[in-house]
Amino acid sequence: MDNIAELERRITAALMRIGDGVETLSVSGGADPGGPVATLADGVAEAEIARLNEALDEERMLSAQLHERLRAVRDQDAGKRQGLEAEVERLTKLLDVQGLELQRLKKTVVGLREQLRLMTEAQAEGRVEPHLINKAMLTELETLRALRAAEAAELDELIAALDPLAGPKEEVSQDA
Repeated sequence: MDNIAELERRITAALMRIGDGVETLSVSGGADPGGPVATLADGVAEAEIARLNEALDEERMLSAQLHERLRAVRDQDAGKRQGLEAEVERLTKLLDVQGLELQRLKKTVVGLREQLRLMTEAQAEGRVEPHLINKAMLTELETLRALRAAEAAELDELIAALDPLAGPKEEVSQDA
């Protein structure tokens, strides 16, 4: 029976301690059950969470700024690309014109060579045919015209290439 009395005393003491602890918790406003160590750990965790949230906000702001810069650069590049595409198209047209003029020149040179061959054959036979001379002169004139047109196309291409380097054009007035 002594054991029962001892156990009863120990249980009563433990219940009193539990009651005191519950009263202490209710008086302190429901403090953490872990005591001061748990409160310190919670404070450190909250500070770390606050720091990480601030870092996250800064990264979001930086990301938004970078996205805005990227959009601005893309818009600027799109404008430049359109300008360059227009310039390429214009230069392609000039090259096409020059190519056509060179083809015309080659064709007339072939015709001139043929006329000269016919005139040489006629002269070797000792005959002079005025219509061959006329044809040769007309072919030579056509060759000179084609040569002039090819040179003009080449000059137009050079002017087009140098024009952007010259800067803005100034208006020339006829009043002077």
